[in-house]
Amino acid sequence: AQIWECLGRSDNFIIVEQGAHHGDFARDVLEVARKSWPEFFEALRYRIVEPFPVLQDRQSQTLGQFADRVEWRRSPPDLEPFTGIHFSNELLDAIPVNLLVSTGDGWREKFVALEGDTFVFADQPIADPTLQAFAKKLPARPAGYETEVNLAAMDWIDNLSARLERGYLLAFDYGFSRDEFYAPYRTAGTLQVREKHRQLPSPFEQIGQADITAHVNWTDLAERAESHGLRIAGFTDQHHFITGIISESGRGGSGEPPAGDWGQSPLPSPKARRALQTLLHPEMLGRAFQVLAFTKGAGLGAPLSGFKFAREPRAALGM
Repeated sequence: AQIWECLGRSDNFIIVEQGAHHGDFARDVLEVARKSWPEFFEALRYRIVEPFPVLQDRQSQTLGQFADRVEWRRSPPDLEPFTGIHFSNELLDAIPVNLLVSTGDGWREKFVALEGDTFVFADQPIADPTLQAFAKKLPARPAGYETEVNLAAMDWIDNLSARLERGYLLAFDYGFSRDEFYAPYRTAGTLQVREKHRQLPSPFEQIGQADITAHVNWTDLAERAESHGLRIAGFTDQHHFITGIISESGRGGSGEPPAGDWGQSPLPSPKARRALQTLLHPEMLGRAFQVLAFTKGAGLGAPLSGFKFAREPRAALGM
């Protein structure tokens, strides 16, 4: 609703969500908008980018009461030009990446090969010209140092920047600024393989069952976005983002992030309090997750409430 106000209360305000899973977040947004901001709700339309029919069916069931307000698109290029918000949570970390390994004086790409009946990694010269150009900009690292390059995320931001006419793009995920992403001690990169909250040593275990993810390089994403007409509107961790929203919604107001037991906030249930603690606590998700926001066609003015306690974004990103 704050962004809707910033954009002049458009009568056709679109929220695009990508990575909506079962549609619970979309349902919550629409329910709260209908109850608390009826004028905003009247202007609101929801788009979900979902390539998988089985998930689209599940989302459709979850959002049955809002069938007249929700539409689906298979990919960002299928979106019509829109005014509003693009939102994603744990989307970018799941986009496939290119794996690189240092030779000491350059980089090679890691591919999957078959050795007998076993999957293994095999290093090859980088053949893709775009990846070659990207690798030339990487810092020098000792032989054997591994990292990831997410070219698909660059295409993703290119597509969205072309379709967002006015509004904001909000990406929630776990990642690092460029300096931290390529830190000398990060010798094995950021690729993670997890199955039922258990970390596995290899992507060749539990194939088809395990989740394979890689951290987001926030600085690369921000530079690409700026080169395509977006402006950085804020960057912070999830702890400070939610703290800013709470302070502006009447649960704070001291001008400083609230301290002490977050469970003392007047939330509706113990379950909600536990959920908030998980999202905020620095040892849980509060510092592990970050929020990067871009804007287009909107004055920057005062920051969004979620960035009230954030550092200057370009400095935080090492730009």
